[in-house]
Amino acid sequence: MRMIISGGGTGGHIYPAITIAREIAKLAEHCEILFVGTKQGLEADIIPKEGFDFTTIEVRGLERKLSWKNVQTLFNTAGGVWKSIRIVKAFKPDVVIGTGGYVCGPVLLSASLLKIPSMIQEQNVIPGITNKILARFVDKIAIGYQEARGYFTEYKPEQIIFTGNPIRPEVMSATREEGQAALGLSPARLTLLVVGGSRGARSINNAMLGVHKHFSGNRRIQILHVTGQNEYNSIVGNNKQAGIDISSDGNIIIKPYLYNMPLALAAADLAIFRAGAVGLAELTARGIPAILVPYPYAAENHQEFNAQALAKQGAACVIADKELSSAILIDTIERLLDNPEALADMTKKSKELGRPQAAETIARLALSLKKP
Repeated sequence: MRMIISGGGTGGHIYPAITIAREIAKLAEHCEILFVGTKQGLEADIIPKEGFDFTTIEVRGLERKLSWKNVQTLFNTAGGVWKSIRIVKAFKPDVVIGTGGYVCGPVLLSASLLKIPSMIQEQNVIPGITNKILARFVDKIAIGYQEARGYFTEYKPEQIIFTGNPIRPEVMSATREEGQAALGLSPARLTLLVVGGSRGARSINNAMLGVHKHFSGNRRIQILHVTGQNEYNSIVGNNKQAGIDISSDGNIIIKPYLYNMPLALAAADLAIFRAGAVGLAELTARGIPAILVPYPYAAENHQEFNAQALAKQGAACVIADKELSSAILIDTIERLLDNPEALADMTKKSKELGRPQAAETIARLALSLKKP
């Protein structure tokens, strides 16, 4: 089995690609995988470190709307298209997969021109512009949310497969006890996990200052707050100015970054998160109820749609970034603490939405495309 996978620009496109690749490698005997990305994207650093073969093309970005100009941009990026064709011809893949980002354009178009089976994996409720265009050329579209199906109405129903979004296997293998021990958490308290993304989220961090003060020393709850590297010192300093002694109060842990997020997820009873597709896939796979604050500047406002998909099913509460405050967070947390039945119901609904086997489902779908 030989496979090309393309996806890049952000971790939201890269890490699902890696997860799918690892699952394919487990399922397919004698599998060779080549990643195609750009020199400028995060993939240029991440993919080689993950041990995969990696090559690059040059390609221009697309407008944030579906237009003929974007189609022209894809075809006018002659260097990227021709290099993609050369890469595909030389590697001779059985299947080509795209996980998002404009680098996928030339690679998936090349596969289509060369009659090689291909598929795209769309993580969000609102498809990215590249995937909207590529959907016209691929054999299968794997969607992370049922709601995304409504944005691919012009295609045959059998072409669109609801798989969920792929998550790392460690997310499911980590145990609650391991997470509590590794992070110094008490088994007797409810654990609130607060994460704004790898770089942090200033609005969430600022609102959490009042939350820290309100719940400091509270015996019912403990807070594990991951601030992001750039925000850590200011958050710790502001806590000191507010008179919160984290070391003595004992129920607030502040970290700049977590290198083993699966352990934190395993220990969490409630989460405050942005609404990126990968993060939500991990939350629901573990059945963690959430207070979601969608990033307001995401392309096509896709995080808002991701968050609302969970809220409609009763798995999350959604707070708009512009409305976020300490008071609103405190009120929401208190309401859930005082109503364990509601929290338990959110946990149940979250788990029902989870797709822990999504990576295997996508991998088997990709393998099924190989020509006899």
